[in-house]
Amino acid sequence: MTVLRFQLCSIVTTILLVASGALAQTTNKESLLANPFDSSSPAAVTQSPETQSPPSASPAPSAKSDGTKTGGDWQVVKVGVRDYLSADNIAKFYSLQANVDASGKTVVLSGDRTQLQFTSESREAIINGVRNWLCFPIVLQDGKFLVSRSDLSKTIEPQLRPFMIQRNSIVQTVVVDAGHGGSDKGVRSADGTEKQYALDVARRLRPLLQASGFKVIMTRENDAFLPLQLRARIANQANDAIFVSIHFNSTSKRDATGFEIYSLTPRGAPSTADDALALSFVNMEEGSPVDAQSFALSAAVYHSMIGHFSEFDRGIKRARFAVLRHTKIPAILVEGGFLSQEADSKLIADPAWRGKLARAISIGIENYRNATEKKQRLMLVADYRAQEAREISLVDLAQPPSRLEPSPQATPGPDVIALTDPGTTPEHEP
Repeated sequence: MTVLRFQLCSIVTTILLVASGALAQTTNKESLLANPFDSSSPAAVTQSPETQSPPSASPAPSAKSDGTKTGGDWQVVKVGVRDYLSADNIAKFYSLQANVDASGKTVVLSGDRTQLQFTSESREAIINGVRNWLCFPIVLQDGKFLVSRSDLSKTIEPQLRPFMIQRNSIVQTVVVDAGHGGSDKGVRSADGTEKQYALDVARRLRPLLQASGFKVIMTRENDAFLPLQLRARIANQANDAIFVSIHFNSTSKRDATGFEIYSLTPRGAPSTADDALALSFVNMEEGSPVDAQSFALSAAVYHSMIGHFSEFDRGIKRARFAVLRHTKIPAILVEGGFLSQEADSKLIADPAWRGKLARAISIGIENYRNATEKKQRLMLVADYRAQEAREISLVDLAQPPSRLEPSPQATPGPDVIALTDPGTTPEHEP
């Protein structure tokens, strides 16, 4: 009888395990189809390129004799340990046209309201008029510009189609974090300190957000010191929330100026400030399941900041700052200029200028909500500047030929912005 019971238990256990495995496979498949661009989970990142699905709900790619894998409309190219998609493949997916400049090193993908500019061997790209820092450099192989699958899902898609990002709930709360405080003064200038300016911008930002219907939680409301993990804990306790940390910048280079904005570096990718050596290995530090939302928030706020100001565009960047690393909700860190630079410092010291910065951040947050939840088109830097000039919002984009390969007979492409390697970065971790 004992043996019979044991056999029956074994049979039942086997059936349950098989059923559980089938359910897990079904759930995983449905998850991939629901958000095929998402590769934030550890399982997705640690898969080999051969087993990763392309960034589309098309069938899994199959290998061709030349190493290229096809799947529906996508052609996934393996370069080293990473998967890439060609620029012409991306252009086709987003209904854009592609043009290579005369040097053969830069490709521009253009549409009615969309323009992406990539340069070979560079991590710097121009997307819809603002500078972006990619996770991995653009690869030029056999005349094709290749963009990493990670950048397609984590950098391009959140900006071009923010309404496609999966969310559990609508955003009702903004956690506003004034950087530094108390004994931690942050950056100092002849006119003031980072801690006081950050708190002032945060205080100005609160009523603007409340007027737009957001609930606002301040991590600090006075000159108090808060550990970084406590700031993240406050954010993580908020429901249906996003996190916005306000800072000002510093560097030893006296000519450094302008705005930049950060979200958390995806798992398996180097941060913007990492040098070329860091690109040779896969960084498996923990990422975030909401990093696509965070990047879309960065883009929405940054377009508003650049659109309302004439400050230099230092770009949308990635970092593993503590407040971003420990925050579980969509989170960004704003750097509102350089207190170490005299001209920037004079501007930041002006209360009216700080009020304008708070307003630009507030409008950007509302832009994010409208784009992700109301499915309104994302406001771009050109739109804001047209509004400021009280002109009709138009983006003057060229209509380049559809071919990627340059030829002597090809019509010359539009003038392009010279791309450079990453410039100066903050010397302090917020």
